[in-house]
Amino acid sequence: MATAFIGFMDATYLTAVHYKGAELGCTNWGSCNAVTTSKYAVIFGIPTALLGACYYLGILILALIHIDTRRILPLKLISLGTAFGFLFSIFLVYIQLFVIHEICIYCMFSAGTSTILFVFGILILLLLRKEKHKITHSN
Repeated sequence: MATAFIGFMDATYLTAVHYKGAELGCTNWGSCNAVTTSKYAVIFGIPTALLGACYYLGILILALIHIDTRRILPLKLISLGTAFGFLFSIFLVYIQLFVIHEICIYCMFSAGTSTILFVFGILILLLLRKEKHKITHSN
């Protein structure tokens, strides 16, 4: 949950900067502004940072639902969501490196948190499969 919260804070910050029209700078690591103001920073009129914030918030909400109810479905949805988030992050990193030719450190941080969540999602699926196998073979 901590990783999703950190990702949420990062994406929320980028969303706020987008709507304020502020500049990020980031000159030591590339040009955050070149990335966050490019045509790829908005999809169907929605800032990609806002999509990221919604993604991380969704993961957080599903985790809280699982903690509260102990139901398995939220864990399965988390795993599915993290796979989508990881693939979308790969796409956005590709855009930064090979299309825009600039790096946004905040965006790369989000890609890193998305990758960590994806690994957790795989681990969740493996644990669920192991638990299901254990229950099936104990009867």
